[in-house]
Amino acid sequence: MLNLKPETFGLDISDLSLKFVKLKKKKKFFDLASYGEAPIKPGVIRNGEIRDEKSLVKIIENSLAKVKGEKLKTKYVIASLPEERAFLQVIQLPKMTEEDLKSAVIYEAENYIPLPIEEVYLDFQIVKPVSNHLDHLDVLIAALPKKIVDSYLSCLKQAGLKPKALEIESLAISRAVIKEGLSNAPVLLIDFGATRTSFIIFSGYSLLFTSSIPISSQQITEAISKAMKVDLAQAEKLKIEYGLQLRPKNKEIQDATTPILIDLAGQIRKHIDYYKNHPFHEHLPSSQRSLEKILLCGGGANLRGLTDFLSSEIRLPAEIANPLVNISANSPKYKFQLSPDQSLSYVTALGLALRGFQET
Repeated sequence: MLNLKPETFGLDISDLSLKFVKLKKKKKFFDLASYGEAPIKPGVIRNGEIRDEKSLVKIIENSLAKVKGEKLKTKYVIASLPEERAFLQVIQLPKMTEEDLKSAVIYEAENYIPLPIEEVYLDFQIVKPVSNHLDHLDVLIAALPKKIVDSYLSCLKQAGLKPKALEIESLAISRAVIKEGLSNAPVLLIDFGATRTSFIIFSGYSLLFTSSIPISSQQITEAISKAMKVDLAQAEKLKIEYGLQLRPKNKEIQDATTPILIDLAGQIRKHIDYYKNHPFHEHLPSSQRSLEKILLCGGGANLRGLTDFLSSEIRLPAEIANPLVNISANSPKYKFQLSPDQSLSYVTALGLALRGFQET
């Protein structure tokens, strides 16, 4: 039988790096076919906005030519869109036909999106209820400014790629770390990245709320560099070696990083309070509406002692997310080529690659 669905790979583009992953089906699970990453010079992308298309195109072309694993034989890509430029909201609408729903979403979205509707690309999906038979539809709407999306499309096409889909980072992250796409209690996903931290509250079959702040893993490296009077490369090594573990040798490191982490904890509490004090369209028993735990991902999640610190400060269990929970078999005989630490920084690319095996 002719398969008309092209093979795709996931491409995560952030301010300071790009990462890509191609998966291949292995029985019920997946194996890693191809992967790679490349740094992006500061200033090429700033706060999710591409400032130098020519440089980005060259970086994409060069990185895909230096693939690890199997050679990339497909040009079809599912790429990320910047979280900090996106608007996401779950809304309620009466039950209606799919054709009527499109018009209703456009009309209703104007109440939530702080830009003229003609200046954004708008997408939506119906959120499946966990258990209740609802008399209405819960709909997740997502919007991004057209000028932002168009610049990413332009770069991908100039690099010789064929965009199959574009997706906001939080949706890809959720697909990677939420087992089978369902959480029976709300969880807070924290993507601790190089230039920012994203908060994602996920419950049932959908994310409910997202936000980004400029606190980052890179800030910690810079603080160590300044305190220890070493370059950034050496500071990164010290950060990995000592983390937040209290030892005589790293008191200066701890003194330098603690204010940043206290600020991060304060931001987490503020976002949790926002979630608690605002109504969200959840259809869970009241006993299951409290946040269950924090799941950490992103390259900064590997900071030693971070989960213990956040558990203590937030009074909520914090643990490292598993970006392979929907990808590789949970068997000691099955070895995925990306280590657990590596997979945390590839979480968005993995989620994008997974979408390639779903309807796009």
